[in-house]
Amino acid sequence: MYKTVIFDLDGTLLDTLADLHASVNAALAAYGLPSRSVEEVRAFVGNGIAKLIERAIGDKNCPDFEGVLSAFKEHYGAHCKDKTKPYGGILELLKKLQAAGVKTAVVSNKADFAVKLLAEEYFSGLLLYAVGENEAAGVRKKPAPDSLFAVMEKLNAKKEDAVYVGDSEVDIQTAQNAGVACISVTWGFKDRKFLLTHGAKVLIDTPDAILKYCKII
Repeated sequence: MYKTVIFDLDGTLLDTLADLHASVNAALAAYGLPSRSVEEVRAFVGNGIAKLIERAIGDKNCPDFEGVLSAFKEHYGAHCKDKTKPYGGILELLKKLQAAGVKTAVVSNKADFAVKLLAEEYFSGLLLYAVGENEAAGVRKKPAPDSLFAVMEKLNAKKEDAVYVGDSEVDIQTAQNAGVACISVTWGFKDRKFLLTHGAKVLIDTPDAILKYCKII
């Protein structure tokens, strides 16, 4: 039985794609840049906001990069809860994990302010910690294991007792780099074929399957 379950956020616990898409296009429009489709934004997420905007612009040397990034942060900060919602079965899963005495937390590449805001909005009382990207403080973002290790230390979690749950290749790499088990979910931003191609070993199709894998039920 795993005693600690740490989750990615976007595409794992929360369906955030519609709000991310809206904020990306609002930021691009503010600088007269072409809009992006939902599927393009889906492919762009996973490596933090700066990389998301770089991919959305399509030119890492664009002189408007900082402006677009700032516009995105402002718009997303105001609209990150417009259409975002937990995936079906997630709230029930977190409650069952809590009832079983399992420690739960979130480690995400999403901006730390947004991670904390959304975690409090949707999962208040169900997560012990929720941390996002904070490279300004010297904490490397995923797939570096820094933030995962930091949360595990706070939870007093041993590697052999912890599992990381995510929906992307970044999450698979993060777990590998941290030396912890990984569960890849198929309801998120990346599909089963993509995940298998990028090294997924354990795939689940429903939140309840996490309970079975962790030997809680």
